[in-house]
Amino acid sequence: MAAFSRRSFLTGATSVSFLALAGGLTGCSSQVSVSTNPKELVFWYWDRSMTPSVLRDAAHGIPGTNMFLNSQQPPTANWDTKLRTSLAGNAYIPDITAINSNVSLYFPDESLFVDMNKFGAEELKDNYFPWKWEYGLTPSGRMCFFPIDSGPTGFYYRYDIFAKAGLPSEPEEVSAAVRSWDDWIAFGQELKAKVGSYMLIKSGQLFNQIINASPERFFDKSGKPLYMEANSAVKQAWDITVKAIKAGVLGNQQLSTDQNAAWISGKTAGHIEAVWWAQILLSTAPATKGKWRLASQPVRAGNSGGSFLAIPHTCKDPEAAYRFVTWSQTAEHQAQAYNEVQLFPSAPAALKSGLMKDASKGFFGPQNSLDFFTKQAETVPAAFISTFESIASFFTAEITNVEAGAKTSDRAWEDAVNETNRVLQKNGVQL
Repeated sequence: MAAFSRRSFLTGATSVSFLALAGGLTGCSSQVSVSTNPKELVFWYWDRSMTPSVLRDAAHGIPGTNMFLNSQQPPTANWDTKLRTSLAGNAYIPDITAINSNVSLYFPDESLFVDMNKFGAEELKDNYFPWKWEYGLTPSGRMCFFPIDSGPTGFYYRYDIFAKAGLPSEPEEVSAAVRSWDDWIAFGQELKAKVGSYMLIKSGQLFNQIINASPERFFDKSGKPLYMEANSAVKQAWDITVKAIKAGVLGNQQLSTDQNAAWISGKTAGHIEAVWWAQILLSTAPATKGKWRLASQPVRAGNSGGSFLAIPHTCKDPEAAYRFVTWSQTAEHQAQAYNEVQLFPSAPAALKSGLMKDASKGFFGPQNSLDFFTKQAETVPAAFISTFESIASFFTAEITNVEAGAKTSDRAWEDAVNETNRVLQKNGVQL
């Protein structure tokens, strides 16, 4: 495949100061691990990314080992920069780390992480959603990133606004009325005509969620760009979004303050996002409790978000670390994680365990959000997310230009392709 070098990985999407910091760490100390205690495994995570009770238990001893866990929360700002700086400087590296959904960022330097297949991870893959498991495999097939939570998506909508417009408003009715993207756009046109509300905040959100629900994305596993191929998934997502823009069903609300105000007032009556967005609604729009419902988005659900566990190659006891990784992500512990910090499981058995309690607290009226997203998770397709996808962000930027009226769709598409290709070639990728 067209691959980044180690240097390009360490400098990619970062600044010169990153290299300076990496050099500084190397010069200050030769201590490779965060802790020199031979019985202690240091684990980096961010708030609400792991089950608090599981971490407390592991602090007293990791089951099946003579090691214990020291859980630490580095500053979440620039998380990837901090982790990559440690790896680049070969200094102060945790023994285990959480990594967010941008896991493909680490694919070019997969050798810096332990392949968990050497401890038998392959035997556990059927315990997790296949699409989530696939996300954690490097292009060479190594299991370096073990599933934590997942983010199946759905169509959030304002039940009261849809009912006021005289449109289908019950979840089953809405799901049936928007089976295709053409249906969804036509539904939005009726909504706009009758009550003046938009279906979604902005074009970039729609474009990205269509991609998130597609089995094909921007690149294949060999690094080959797919977006330039005739009728590619990216071009289809682009064309659907352009159609939605022209139909007037998107709000062109680019600022989060405008978006929140629109959802609360009903100016925007819908959103397509993952299960975790429910918790954001609960905290940012409590006055709308009982007015929201959940319907299936057109075609199929996608995945947005969800994190992983990785073991850096410098870990002082990789086998004990692997035991912690697998023990902390059993179905029972994932159910526990949902109840404690609302991490939606990646293990289907957790969803069928009967141990989980709906966390929406009546926010969706009589609808059980847990049951809804459990069904959506079963329809998410497996897909390959390339390390080059950060470069492909030009497509989202250019579709926003179309929505703003700054460019025609043809000109914006051409610019997105050319800019993406230019940066790929700058990074040594042959097109």
